[in-house]
Order: sequence, then C-alpha cells, then structure tokens
Amino acid sequence: MTTIIEALDDDRLLGAAIKDPSTFASWRVALKALFALPMTDEELALFRTCTGRCEAPTAAFAVLWLVCGRRGGKSFMMALVAVFMAVFKDWRPYLSPGERAVVLIVAADREQAKVIRRYVGGIMDTPMFRPRVEGETADGVELTGSVVIEVATCSYRTVRGRSVCVALLDEVAFWRSESTANPDREVWRAIRGSMGQFGSESVAIIGSSPYAKRGLLYDGFKRFFGGTDAKNLVWQAPTKTMNPLIPADFLAEEFEADPASFDAEYNANFRGDIESFVSLDVVTAATIKGRFELPRDHSKTYVGFVDPAGGSGQDSMTLAIAHTEEMPGRADMVAVLDLVREIRPPFSPDAATEELATTLKVYGLTSVTGDRYAAEWPRERFRAHGITYHCSEHDRSKLYAELLPALNSGLVELLDIQKLAAQLCALERRPSRGGRDGIDHPRGAHDDLINAAAGALVLVGGKTSTRKMWELLAED
Repeated sequence: MTTIIEALDDDRLLGAAIKDPSTFASWRVALKALFALPMTDEELALFRTCTGRCEAPTAAFAVLWLVCGRRGGKSFMMALVAVFMAVFKDWRPYLSPGERAVVLIVAADREQAKVIRRYVGGIMDTPMFRPRVEGETADGVELTGSVVIEVATCSYRTVRGRSVCVALLDEVAFWRSESTANPDREVWRAIRGSMGQFGSESVAIIGSSPYAKRGLLYDGFKRFFGGTDAKNLVWQAPTKTMNPLIPADFLAEEFEADPASFDAEYNANFRGDIESFVSLDVVTAATIKGRFELPRDHSKTYVGFVDPAGGSGQDSMTLAIAHTEEMPGRADMVAVLDLVREIRPPFSPDAATEELATTLKVYGLTSVTGDRYAAEWPRERFRAHGITYHCSEHDRSKLYAELLPALNSGLVELLDIQKLAAQLCALERRPSRGGRDGIDHPRGAHDDLINAAAGALVLVGGKTSTRKMWELLAED
C-alpha cells in the first residue's frame, strides 16, 4: 500500500494539494508518527517535543489527539487524511453486500463542515482521483470501492448507523449542543461503537485548538501526553510550529489583545483561568426525571422571571416560573422550577410578550422580573398586557452565583429539559476585565433558558429567606 508520505511526495496524488512542501514539514512529521513511518533525526527531535515521548513509534496508532494552535492547518490535514484513507485503503473485506465504509469528518457546526467538504473536493479534483468519484452531495463524496467521505455536525444522533472506518473530529473543544451537556464525549462514544468491525485498521483523529481544562480533548491530553500507550498519541504544538507562514505581526496583535486567550488559541495550552460553573452530577441530582412542567397549584405562591429579546437576532425570549416547597424533616425550603417557555427568533416582540403575559396570568401573576439592562420596551409591552415589569437587582452572572449554593445543597428542583441542563452545564467561570470572576455562557453558545430559570429560582429563594427569617423572629 502507498504510504501517506509517498502520496504527499507525488504531485499526481496528494502532493498536488500542497503548494509549498516546506510549509507542511511539521504536519509530515505528525503523519509519520501516526502511521509509524521512518523519521530523520531532525524529525525525531520535533516528534519528541510535540509528543513528550522519547522513542519513535514502531506501530501505527489508533487515535491521534491533536492539540494545535488556531490557523495551524488542522482542518486541511484532516481532509488530506480522509482522502488518503478513502482512496488508498481497500475496506471491502470488512463490508457486507451493499454496505459502504464511511470516512467521517465531524465539525463543530455546518459552516465548518462546509469548509472541510470544500477541502476534500479540492484534493479530489485531480486526474488521478476523479475517476474514483461515483457521486457527490453537499455532505460527501461517494467513491469506487464501496467507500464514502462524509461530513457531519457534532450530534451523536447524526453519526449513528454508519460503518465508520475513519473518524476525524475537528475543533472538539468548541463543540456545543442544545440537546446534551457532553456533545464531544457522546459523539465519540457513538462513533467508536461503529468502528469495531474494522478492527486495528480503523483510525481516528481528534483535534482542536485547546480551551478549558475539561472535555474529551483535555481528557485525552491528560491521559496520554508523554506516555507510552500503544494506541493513543497526543501531538501538541503551537500555531507557528505547524504553520510557519502565519505573520508574526498578526500573532503579536493577537497577544496584545488578550494574552490568556492567545496562550490557548495560538500557543496550544489549555486555559487555567476558565472553570466549569457546576458539575453534571449536581445538575443530574437536581433534575426530577420525567417532570417537564407543573400545573398551577392555587395553594402556592409563584414568581416569574423573563429574559427579553428583540426577536430579530439569535437570542430567544424566555420565561420561567417557580415556587417553594417545604422539605419534610428540615427547616430548609426547596426552590421548584414549574415552567420554562422559549420563543425562538424570528418573532414579533409584542406577540411574544402577549403570549408570556398570558402564561403568567395562568399562574396568578400580575408582575414579572427581568433583565435590568433591557430597553424600555419590555416594561411598556408587559404593561400593555396587564403585567408589571420589575428590573432585576442582579445581572446574569450574579444570578448564577446566587443559584450555585442552592444547587450544591440540593435545594433546587429542575425540570427534565435537556436544553436547560445543557445550558446550565455549559456555563463557565472566568476572570473579567474588572478583576472579578464572571459567569457566562461560552463563545458561540446561548443561556436564554437557564438565565430565566436562574432568575426565577433565585427570586423565589430570596423571598423564602425573608419569610423564614420573619417566622424565626416570630417564634422567638
């Protein structure tokens, strides 16, 4: 079988996609390491630096964990590996009649998937490769030999049901999902289960520029970097090592703008200043399985919290309603989330306000609390529908900070809504420019549902604390 380095050295094959081979030198070493190909002394020195290992590999690895700086060329390299494994490897001995082997590339979102799909199309557009193409779609390329290259987004549902011989997971540190708190681990678990039929011939590359010290990529880095595991290899390298063409003045500007972010995105070091806000175990313990909404109980007193949105952007307009319950045998009160409503954009702000006002009235509410930074329109529109709008005393970061002790103490009951749990688990604590820690959603994610829920739960908790204080004073 032709090796990937031989294909890269041939201008009729993969070499046609490399404009300047000298700029691809570090990636050649990473690929030699993955497939256990001979290295020069200079290449072996780079291998040791980027892997923390002393000895050159003697057998190919099953999984390559790529912790590489942004703009280092990860996506293009994955497209090269995809084409190589699809064209030069015969997967038919492992397939049943009519079955196709899938070289699967999973990206963070649809736009990134399109980028990788274009890379694949460009690499395949040579006289040697074109005859292998049987058909093309927006998501993949069907090839002779019962193999297909497909791109998909990071959903464990979309990757199931395939016979995956090669898996390439791009930018896993930035995968977000509204349906699960752990999209990276769940997607990898789903893919790994579909690779079993190919045995030791299957290959996976899991790569990203690093972010916080959590998730699938960090787990792999922590377990395998510098180790001797025969199946898993970690390659960690800054942008400049993998892409020598990146301008030095650009890197200098990025460093000046945000040194902490630069160290992660371009130096390929996991950030130590970002922490998870709450653990999945705590959220799971607080979630009442099978409870999606509670009807009004006329013996209860409710509070409502709304997160307004203008309707034309990407943010939803959300409402949460909560009340308190006594806990048998304890003096504590538990904050119970009764309802969450989400109106996704695009929508009419007035129609959305009317709908949420109607829901508030069902629970006997004539007032609602919301974001104090919202413009005047929420006050006006809720007032027009018979609801008084009060500005919250806390911003969202403070609301989350107030909610955490109650969550950790088991004094909160959450609804069984995946999106709510996913947004809660995605929250992260990081330093703000003012010097204090802030709590917010990560880049590219949303917190509309959990912001409203946290507001209602904190609001009802505050009312509970006041009531219990007066009860204790009365007893004295």
